[in-house]
Amino acid sequence: MTITLSPSALTKLRELYDPKQYRGLRVAVKGAGCSGMQYVLEWSIHKNLEDHESVYEGIPILSDAKSAVYVDGAMLDWQVKGLNEGFEFVNPKEKARCGCGESFIM
Repeated sequence: MTITLSPSALTKLRELYDPKQYRGLRVAVKGAGCSGMQYVLEWSIHKNLEDHESVYEGIPILSDAKSAVYVDGAMLDWQVKGLNEGFEFVNPKEKARCGCGESFIM
């Protein structure tokens, strides 16, 4: 599984990541939203046996086997748009996103 981080995402994650507290960043996909699927990011305190793991410039990235199929090859970016800021996925496997940008179809 390969997930890359944009320079801005890497900077933000380095600010947030505490290796004494977390095992790594969990990247998952779940069924949700009007288009059917949604990305989930959360800090994980442990690695599950079935997890795929990669390390991108010191940031461990964990993903369950089911989610790894969807996020492999994606890039995580940190976007600042006006008053809004947050992580956004750039995934070449996506076919479409809903109007609000919260969910996607593959």
